Amino acid sequence: MIKVFDDKAFMKMALDQAKLAALAGEVPIGAILVYKQQILAKAHNQTELLKDVTAHAEILAITAAAQHLNSKYLIDCTIYVSLEPCPMCAAALRWAQIGRLVYAAEDEKMGYMRFGNGMLHPKTKIEFGLLREESSALLSSFFKAKRKPK
Repeated sequence: MIKVFDDKAFMKMALDQAKLAALAGEVPIGAILVYKQQILAKAHNQTELLKDVTAHAEILAITAAAQHLNSKYLIDCTIYVSLEPCPMCAAALRWAQIGRLVYAAEDEKMGYMRFGNGMLHPKTKIEFGLLREESSALLSSFFKAKRKPK
């Protein structure tokens, strides 16, 4: 029997990836990249581990999925991200021609929407707000702990 996941299940997986990032001391952002109900990539931020400012969850997921499909384009794929992508990640999603972007929480300070939807490919479908509260709570608790005096 083939298990069919819905958007909420995939976003929960992205949040699980974000929790792994938090446990590793990384900003808790996770991503799941899917093609026809098949998970091609699971990723979370690894900028500290890899000493690489570009090692965002979305970039790592795009790379893994493109290698899996042997294609630089992800036209029929959906990426689920726990936080609105930054401009760098939005540009990468544009170049990959991602078919659909679903993100949980908005990022008013660093999110790509500060610059508008034009950062994404014109055919990319966008949805947001799925599990927003859970994602926001995870981010808030992470940064609150970081600011606590040691």
